[in-house]
Amino acid sequence: MTIDLHCFGESGNAYKAALALELAGLDWKPVFVDFFNGATRTPEFRALNPMGEVPVMVTGDVVLTQSGTIQDWVIEQTGKLGGENRAERREVWRWVLFDNHKISSTAGTLRFNMNFLPEAKRNADVNAFLAMRLASGLKVLEAELSTRDWLVGNGITCADISCCGYLYMPESFTFDRADYPAIDAWLDRISATPGWKHPYDLMQRGVAG
Repeated sequence: MTIDLHCFGESGNAYKAALALELAGLDWKPVFVDFFNGATRTPEFRALNPMGEVPVMVTGDVVLTQSGTIQDWVIEQTGKLGGENRAERREVWRWVLFDNHKISSTAGTLRFNMNFLPEAKRNADVNAFLAMRLASGLKVLEAELSTRDWLVGNGITCADISCCGYLYMPESFTFDRADYPAIDAWLDRISATPGWKHPYDLMQRGVAG
């Protein structure tokens, strides 16, 4: 059964779902959502996801929203990317929750503010606060990856996929890989994983590059 993922390339959260589907070897296809022209605010999209967000995964009668929920479904369907035992699976979700609260929420907002929000609406004080919050989260991630190759166990899991969601994005959002050598090496390990693709290669972009 085909899996449709409603998404667009600039969304780091959609990338987490897309990369999990891709690395698990599932048969899926991206369905472009024209976010920058208001597609997520239409009645048609809100009928699919009242939260008005991507990603949305549809397969048969199953409709799932939120990247972590889709990652959980991928793990359940394939047995991949979730660790080797129950303890590792719990550890995977500890990092998914950490990412959602400490990294993606700030990185995504800061990147949007710095690159996609009209310049007249950009607030330097807000962005400075977000940059501080992001640096704090990245400091934790850097320390952890200084002691191990992967966040959980001996291979890539959804913990890694979740935490890297925004870190391959090319637009400026105060993150420089050179400032974080352990994160930099980890991102290289992830991108060396068979089947890995950059977000702009997995999903159609909403803004011309």
